[in-house]
Amino acid sequence: MKKIFLFLFIIILSNINFSQVTNYKVGELDDRLNKSSSLNPTSNTIIDIIAIGDTIWLGTSRGVSVSFDKGETWTNFYGRSDFGTDNISAIGYDTYTRTFWCATAKSQEVTGGQTLPAGSGLKYTNDFGNTWNSIPQPVDGQNDNQIQYGINNLSALPVTVTVQNLCYDIAFTPNTIWIATFAGGLRRSTDNGQTWQRVVLPPDNKNSIAPTDTLDFCLAPVGGSFCSVGNLNHRVFSVIALNDSTVLVGTANGINKTTNANYANPSWVKFNHQNQDNPISGNFITALAYNNTSNTIWASTWKAEDPNEFYGVSFSSDGGLNWQTTLYDERPHNFAFKFAQPIVLTDNGAFRSTDFGQTWILPNSIVDNQTGAQLRSNVFYSAAVTGNYIFLGSDDGLARLKENIGSVWEGEWKVYLSSQPLNSDEEVYCYPNPFSPRQELLKFRYSTNGQEEKVTIRIYDFAFNYVATVIQNASRITDNEGAPDFWNGKDDNGNYVPNGVYFYRIEIGDKDPLFGKILVLQ
Repeated sequence: MKKIFLFLFIIILSNINFSQVTNYKVGELDDRLNKSSSLNPTSNTIIDIIAIGDTIWLGTSRGVSVSFDKGETWTNFYGRSDFGTDNISAIGYDTYTRTFWCATAKSQEVTGGQTLPAGSGLKYTNDFGNTWNSIPQPVDGQNDNQIQYGINNLSALPVTVTVQNLCYDIAFTPNTIWIATFAGGLRRSTDNGQTWQRVVLPPDNKNSIAPTDTLDFCLAPVGGSFCSVGNLNHRVFSVIALNDSTVLVGTANGINKTTNANYANPSWVKFNHQNQDNPISGNFITALAYNNTSNTIWASTWKAEDPNEFYGVSFSSDGGLNWQTTLYDERPHNFAFKFAQPIVLTDNGAFRSTDFGQTWILPNSIVDNQTGAQLRSNVFYSAAVTGNYIFLGSDDGLARLKENIGSVWEGEWKVYLSSQPLNSDEEVYCYPNPFSPRQELLKFRYSTNGQEEKVTIRIYDFAFNYVATVIQNASRITDNEGAPDFWNGKDDNGNYVPNGVYFYRIEIGDKDPLFGKILVLQ
């Protein structure tokens, strides 16, 4: 199980999508958003990936996508009556029942005009997406202010709203689904989400709890009038199951482990930066993973409150008793494994180690071997491995590597860049628009009608003074769903252009040139 956390706030708040200047009628756009079968996923922001044989599930900023042929074609669930248009905050696959689950989220305006993320529930399918079952976001009743834990009757802050109460991770033990939520804490359900139980974790001032202990604390992620003191360890962001009875939970105060997850009141031991001789690097655990080949636990261990903590990747070969740290100061988002080799997804690339974290290797430029499309982003959120296929999900596209046997990051790349299909060969557009050059690349969509043509793209300012040439007499073969060309927002002198309105001119063979407008906004 893998997860991604931090960027979700950005996605939900900004609802980043591709956009265009002209040429689309509202009705046509809506129709195409409902399109369910495509050569590409619907979104370029790939939050998480699960690979099971030839089947690849994606959780994205525009719903769920699934491929049953290792990424050759995709079925997209977005904008449909049975699925909705919310973002995906987590995905998981229950191997016991062969059921796919996803958690959804949306942005919600709160008092004062601020917009915050809110959980909008969970969905699951056990027939590969033919039918979906929806579950409301778990919340407490106003009077759910007590919880029984062993011999103790503990106070518990009722979490009655969905704001900041969204699911960041999902795990499974037999007949049980576990979810990690920030405000709602750790919860589990044994009836497919019809009812949920809040699971008690140790407070910040205790390294372990058992139901036979005499305890006196409040189950609350934040302090307030109900509970004077909140606990960072009750802010839950990640959860994995190592086997039928062992569950690890990552919070803002470390990693919690139980080996009796099936009990009504599991006992827990906590590992954090302060309570071990060989500790994790930081207590904010944004992702957890387990490598079955090397029997190692891997954790994304971000700096929390202690100034001695630091960002990095921590891993343990003895079940969490001792940790080693690697990739110092990197901020990991997720993990995948090709046999014993870890792949760590960060803001600075997809790191991979063949010597158990001593050294790391980044892929060279990721270029589609057939279309020439390049994955330009260094921000990777997710990955999955099936056989010799590796899928990498970024904030701006998906890549698939059919890796050469015995090599590392070498083989045949396929790049997926989602965009709205063109209506005709005479249509062009660019996205994102408005365009922020220091944060992204501008993509041009046009068609050569599947024929090889010489293509030139030039940029002009509002007075139609020449600014830059994107490509000149470049050979291109593309169609209405083909790969785009990119502009980095710089003029011919290598300087970023100032904010303003610009125009582009696309020349395709001997045809009349096509024009469009760009709004540069830093």
